[in-house]
Parts: sequence; structure tokens; C-alpha cells
Amino acid sequence: MQERLDGKSKRSSNLPALFVARPPTMAAQLILGVDPSLRGTGFGVIRADKTGLSVLTHGTIACPKDWDRSRCLANISQTLRDVLRQHQPTVCVVEGLFFAQNLKTAIIMGEARGAAMAAIAEGGLEIFEIATRKVKQAIVGYGAAQKIAVAKMVQRLLNLKELPAPDAADALALALTYAQEKGRFSLSAPKRI
Repeated sequence: MQERLDGKSKRSSNLPALFVARPPTMAAQLILGVDPSLRGTGFGVIRADKTGLSVLTHGTIACPKDWDRSRCLANISQTLRDVLRQHQPTVCVVEGLFFAQNLKTAIIMGEARGAAMAAIAEGGLEIFEIATRKVKQAIVGYGAAQKIAVAKMVQRLLNLKELPAPDAADALALALTYAQEKGRFSLSAPKRI
């Protein structure tokens, strides 16, 4: 009994190697988060490894209102290709589908999402989606949190000097949620697309 209290168990030495405790060996993973929108697609790349999380880049792909939709879609695709080429993420997570009351808005959002996902798929990345409410729950602790609360928590979790722009903050929150889900056992893993 005393050996067990001291951390020395005779049984542990007889266990198969599969059951012997080992230190975590989490390989570095570069996670691209994308929050698609026609006029402001947010993106962010974080590095998750055994030492923690760090931001490689983040921003918003802004398209002026006077641009045609086709020009915006091309800009989204090209910018994301550039991000992929420069930072070489290993996986991508996008915001899950939402239910829009306006059909026109839903179609435009779908076009932006399609342009982003096509560029990412060309890069050979696995793409996962996480619902917005689940991201807010994971980051803020409340599924109906406001965008500013998400941005402030992302700033805090990633030790950013400045508050990220709302769309970039959402993209970073997606990447953080994915890293959190992959770092522990979860019954509701991100959905692979």
C-alpha cells in the first residue's frame, strides 16, 4: 500500500506499453480559420504545439461595395491562396452553415464560402466546419455572445497587443476552437467537409 501512495505501483510495470503513461507528444499544427463573407472574409493562422498557441497571421479580405461580386470572389480565392503559400497551414476550419431568412443573402454567403473553400481545397488541406454557437460557447462560454466579446477573448487567449478586427477575430476563434477540440477527447468533433 505504501508503494502505491509513493507512486510506485508493482502493477504499472506489468502493464502493456499501450497503457503506460507517456508525456504528450503533440506535433505542431498550423490551423487556418476562415469566416467567409463577400465584403469581409476573415482569416487567421495559428500554430498549436506542446508549448501553446501563437498567431502567425490574421486579417480581413475586404472588398468595396462598388466591386462586382465576381471580382470579390476572385479576391477571396487569390488572397487565401497567398496565405496558404506563405504560411502552409496543415488544416482549415470554416464557419458552419447558418440559416438565413433572406434567400439572396444566403446565396451570396454561399458564393463567398465556395470561393474560399475551393482555394483551400486546391491547397490540399482537410476542411472542417464548426457551428457559430459552438465557437462562441468554446471561446466565451456563452453560445449567443456578441462579436466584441469574442474578439476580446481571442485577444486575451492569443496575447495579441491589439483587438483583432471582428471578421479576423471570428476566424481566429474558429482556429482556437478547433485546436481545443483536437487537444482533448470530444463527443462532438468538428465536422469534416
